[in-house]
Amino acid sequence: MTEAEPAKGREEGLSFRLMKVEDIPDILVIEHEAFTMPWTGEAFRNELTHNHFARYMVMEFDGSIIGYAGMWAIVDEAHVTNIALLEAYRGRKWGERLLDELMKTAAYLGMKSITLEVRVSNEVAQNLYRKKGFRPAGLRKGYYSDNREDALIMWADLPSYLDYGVMEGRV
Repeated sequence: MTEAEPAKGREEGLSFRLMKVEDIPDILVIEHEAFTMPWTGEAFRNELTHNHFARYMVMEFDGSIIGYAGMWAIVDEAHVTNIALLEAYRGRKWGERLLDELMKTAAYLGMKSITLEVRVSNEVAQNLYRKKGFRPAGLRKGYYSDNREDALIMWADLPSYLDYGVMEGRV
């Protein structure tokens, strides 16, 4: 198996941890692959070092960063800022695992609900969010500056952290 041919269905090498400044070069590779308007390294550096609301995690497979997710935790609401996975690792429900971990972390931090914006044309992401309990709550007209596409605002209630069936203190 080469790095370009990740093992299908294999999950034992999957892990999650907090993002560090040293991870930014790997995050930028994912960011440029996943988004038409990628964030800059400086934007991530500011999030990690200056934004006390920001919480970012990475998803690793066999020690390599393959995805990441971020949110702002404000009072009792989490706002998803970004979530992305390298294309080579899509299609095996690992994006769902990443979202699960982000939602579990939000619950651990005491958040009661979680929100995000998603392109109205991104049916794949919307279907995932609906599956995880998100529901449409409005529209942001012309939200995406690359093509002025609207964003669908979605919200979900978060269960208590203990309802996730994990050991207390593990994030």
